[in-house]
Amino acid sequence: MRSAKDFFRPLAVGAPEPLREIPVKPSRMIHFFPPSVEKVVAKVPDIAPGVDIILGNLEDGVPASDKERARAGLIQVGTTVDFGATQFWTRLNSLDSPWFLDDVTAAVTEIGDAIDVVMIPKVEGAEDIHYVDRLLAQLEARAGLDEPILVHAILETARGVANVEEICAASPRMQGLSLGPADLAANRRMKTTRVGGGHPGYLVRSDPADGGAITDERPTFQQDLWHYTIARMVDACVANGILPFYGPFGDIADTVACEDQFRNAYLLGCVGAWSLHPAQIDIAKRVFSPDPAEVAHAKRVIEAMGDGTGAIMLDGKMEDDASVKQCQVVVSLARHLAERDPELATAYGF
Repeated sequence: MRSAKDFFRPLAVGAPEPLREIPVKPSRMIHFFPPSVEKVVAKVPDIAPGVDIILGNLEDGVPASDKERARAGLIQVGTTVDFGATQFWTRLNSLDSPWFLDDVTAAVTEIGDAIDVVMIPKVEGAEDIHYVDRLLAQLEARAGLDEPILVHAILETARGVANVEEICAASPRMQGLSLGPADLAANRRMKTTRVGGGHPGYLVRSDPADGGAITDERPTFQQDLWHYTIARMVDACVANGILPFYGPFGDIADTVACEDQFRNAYLLGCVGAWSLHPAQIDIAKRVFSPDPAEVAHAKRVIEAMGDGTGAIMLDGKMEDDASVKQCQVVVSLARHLAERDPELATAYGF
């Protein structure tokens, strides 16, 4: 077992020192683009300023015949686009694929100074992160990088969910986790073919009305298939100082259900979600930005509570120490977003 004192030492001679804390930046959406499609690559300079994170996707959605073209497109974007305040990520192919080693080598040695985070699919345990951690250190040393590249893992298997705490704690590179509902559903043998979101068959039914028969019409209420997994992921991330994200919502046309799923994740503690289409960018931006009225109320509570101890009555409601902590979460997020978005700064009164 390695000493805890070694946790923040580089894993390769010449590699940059690991970060002590993960940077908290606006991360409301991780917007995916396929680097293998030239017309999409040409639009990246225009798309990037309008999103918090832009990600060049090398994995699912890229045919095997296009893997090398996608890698070349990613390098082109990394060497030609000025991302400004937008984070630049890439999703590599899975560790068991024939493309991973070439992906990570090219990404780190050719555009490592541009990439903030590498996303690793189908992570199942701490051993996967340990492998990536050491390999990144070796490649960073070869490339002469000054800052470490962070790692974001996707929960896509039952084993990954079972080991989620160990995954979060595996490396100081760990930036966060995303829920991968489609692969996870298949791995769990869940009987849904939807990519994220609920299912009309997963429901609860009200009891019969007084004196009524069980065959009478009774209201039903659709439930959230992902509530348990998201909540567990959020707890594991927060306990280890990293960031939780909801993953993809595949029904691009159903913007209403997409917004509902994103909002569920937001309320449970996720900082953002994936956007697979431009239509989902504004949804994520809206959902993962606190409502101005909520921010105004939170600021009032913090001001009224003074030193943050004790309890008061405000607008007929009790506010106490715990209330202040909740309000500080909202105001802190609002301040982070206001630094990037002048419209939100005005709406929040900062």
